[in-house]
Amino acid sequence: MSGSLSRRKLIAAGLTGAAGLTAAARIAGRYGLIPPDWGGVWGPGETLTYASQRILTSGHSMAREFTRGAISKIAQVSGDPPRHGLYASLLATGFTEWRLSVEGLVARPASLSLADLKRLPPRTQITEQTCEEGWSFIAEWTGVPLSHVMNLAGVQPQARYAVFFPFDESWDSLDMPDAWHPQTLIAYGMNGKDLSADHGAPARLKVPRQLGYKSIKFLSRILFTDTLKNIGSGLGSASPDLGYSWYAGI
Repeated sequence: MSGSLSRRKLIAAGLTGAAGLTAAARIAGRYGLIPPDWGGVWGPGETLTYASQRILTSGHSMAREFTRGAISKIAQVSGDPPRHGLYASLLATGFTEWRLSVEGLVARPASLSLADLKRLPPRTQITEQTCEEGWSFIAEWTGVPLSHVMNLAGVQPQARYAVFFPFDESWDSLDMPDAWHPQTLIAYGMNGKDLSADHGAPARLKVPRQLGYKSIKFLSRILFTDTLKNIGSGLGSASPDLGYSWYAGI
């Protein structure tokens, strides 16, 4: 992203009403800062939010990390695990047959077992899970940085998004800045134990810089792609169809 686009320039355009929001969206478009859910009446506002945050966090700003003393006594659960089908079968056998597929714009497609993930260099972080419904909790998450898996698979330069497919319908995606971010994990542990089914076993995405619905549970497949137009409704995730923004930065 060119340094000639400043946050002040973008926000100044957006503060002049509806026409200003449209102008800000045009400015963001010139720098490739248009979110996939940019269409519709809220599109210019979504674009201003996404572009402004991308400028603010362009230096790999970090989400706050806490001490163990801050870990919440209760970790709320949002969304039940799938009760039937392949996920239920994998859960019944302790996920011994589970594999995480890494595919798309990669030089070395991979199929990783839970044991494979645990052999990769781990990272542990104590961060907050913030839900759009108004609650939050702090937990210790252990997993492998997504960036390590990306290097292992050889993500190609033309890739613009990482798309995460779970065993339920809540698929989502990240742009490359959040995919490469050192705090973005494929987490397999929580508070010193393996993930429970309620919290996304055997592995989930953990994105501390965005709201909780971006931290997809029950991972099955990761696809690297240069476009989201032909996936689902073309809006980058299942969330916009439910009234939520694709970008959920906090």
